[in-house]
Amino acid sequence: MQQKGPVSVLVAPLDWGLGHATRCIPVIRELISQGARVTIATSGRQKALLETEFPLLEFLEIPGYEIRYTSGILLKWGLLFRIPAILKQIQRENKWLVDLIQNRDIDAVISDNRYGLYYENLYCVFLTHQLFIQSGVPGIMGRWIDHKILKWNYRLIGKFSTCWVPDQPGPFSLAGKLSRPPWQLPIPVTYTGILSRFRPMEKRGGNNSLLILLSGPEPQRTRFEIILFSQLARTNRRATVIRGLPGLEGQVPFIREGIKIYNHLPSEALIEWMHESQVIICRSGYSTIMDLVQMKKNAILVPTPGQTEQEYLGRYLHERKWMYTVSQKKFKLEKALAAFQRAELLLPERRDDHLKEVIEDLIQRMTEKNSHGSEVMH
Repeated sequence: MQQKGPVSVLVAPLDWGLGHATRCIPVIRELISQGARVTIATSGRQKALLETEFPLLEFLEIPGYEIRYTSGILLKWGLLFRIPAILKQIQRENKWLVDLIQNRDIDAVISDNRYGLYYENLYCVFLTHQLFIQSGVPGIMGRWIDHKILKWNYRLIGKFSTCWVPDQPGPFSLAGKLSRPPWQLPIPVTYTGILSRFRPMEKRGGNNSLLILLSGPEPQRTRFEIILFSQLARTNRRATVIRGLPGLEGQVPFIREGIKIYNHLPSEALIEWMHESQVIICRSGYSTIMDLVQMKKNAILVPTPGQTEQEYLGRYLHERKWMYTVSQKKFKLEKALAAFQRAELLLPERRDDHLKEVIEDLIQRMTEKNSHGSEVMH
């Protein structure tokens, strides 16, 4: 039998903010280091970010969900109202994959929260920390909705071959109950440990007083940026702002002397800024939290309004005294900085990572399948 080439893996992060793309970076690096041929399916800002990290890889355009978080009385119900549109997008996504594999040699798919990227005769991995999605709706109605969402989530994830959870089990879980559902999934689940694009470093504050990392979907990214720029203009603090806008060319806003602003920075440059900063202000997106723990940094978290996952994570990490959390509505820069300095914050214990072993298992499965011509789906 003719020997096939390298194992071909399609990696596809969701397009809700940049976090899904950034946490795929260590996955892609490990795949490449183990000899896999990687193709990335993405679009928009996520594509711009990953092209910066992997300029030599092939990229495919995939339709995005283009979720926007608004505000108002229906804030907590907004995502529920979008479910019909999301289901249609999942169907389009699945058709996109079916069409793709008719013309391309793909051995496996790693889908970061893209529910439509499954196929019966293909080894498909679902990457998520949100097994137990929180609606944010209070009371008995909220518990009923959470139960329904859990069943819906399991039914969709159950179409995949396996599920990878980027968290560490036990008392040092970063995702809390999001990654620890009350029921077992119908497919195998592996906890990979923290997935961060950054290398571990010792906690240290350097020459940069304040680092602000903007991110997330519009219009809330811009709304928080306006709040911060207005308050920074009235202080004498030195600060660096990363706007979270990869691919955006042109000049950046000017606030005053002593404030540096970048639209985006590649990973290596961002590592240095985080390493040298005394205080970090950022969203409570899960990928950002993993990066902070990897860098051994506490931070001031400001959850994206209406994004119930971030609101839960902000509360959970604040209660554990791992991070300091304040809402965007109540955010006052000087008050937040003073409260952060007074808080006696800890950091969760870092447990062993299993990404290398998980990727090794994936490569071995696909190599055996290609060698023997048999289906090794589970």
